Amino acid sequence: MAKVLLLNGSPHTKGCTYTALEEMIKVFDKEGIDTELIQVGNKDIRGCIACGSCSEKGRCVFDDLVNELAPKFEAADGLVVGSPVYYSSPNGTILSFMDRLFYSTSFSKHMKVGAAVVSARRGGNTASFDALNKYFTISGMPVASSTYWNQVHGFSPEDVRKDLEGLQTMRNLARNMAFMIRAIADARGKYGLPEVERDAFTSFPDGK
Repeated sequence: MAKVLLLNGSPHTKGCTYTALEEMIKVFDKEGIDTELIQVGNKDIRGCIACGSCSEKGRCVFDDLVNELAPKFEAADGLVVGSPVYYSSPNGTILSFMDRLFYSTSFSKHMKVGAAVVSARRGGNTASFDALNKYFTISGMPVASSTYWNQVHGFSPEDVRKDLEGLQTMRNLARNMAFMIRAIADARGKYGLPEVERDAFTSFPDGK
C-alpha cells in the first residue's frame, strides 16, 4: 500500500495546521493511501551546523527526530509538510527540521510526491508556501497542486473549519496527490524512472 507522511510543523498538536492536514487524511483514507502524521513543531530541533558529518556517517550528527524520520521518508511515496505562518515565513522549527532531513539523507527522493500546506490568520501564506516547496523542487520531487494555493485561513481550528474553500483545497490536494502517486507507480513499472544526471557541479570562484 502506498504511504504518505504528513509533518505538522505547528507547535500546537491540534491547531489550525493540524485541521488542514486532518482534512487531507480523511481523503487519503478513502483513496486507500496509508498515512502517518508526525508532530514536529513542538520538538527541540536545532538547525544544521554544516559540519559535514552526515556525508561520512550517513545520518545527522544530532540524533533526534530527523534521524528517526529518515527511514520512514525513504520508504514513503509522498510527503506533506504543513506549517503555520510566522512573520511571512514557515515556523523556524520545521525549517530547521527540513534543512537537516533533506541535507543529511543520501537516498533518492526522485519522484516522491511532495506537497506544502500553510496556515495563517490573514497574510504571509504564499511566501511560506514558496519556501517549503523549494525542498521538493531541488530533490526531483513532483509537487502536488490543488484548485487554489494550498492554504487555510483562521486564528483557531474553529475558524479553519469555517474556511470552506480552504478545506476544499485540502481535499482536492489529497485527491491529486493520491492520483500522482498511483500514476508514478504505474509508470515506474512500465517505463522505469527518468534518468538523473549528477556529473556537473558548476561553481564560479572569485566572482567569475
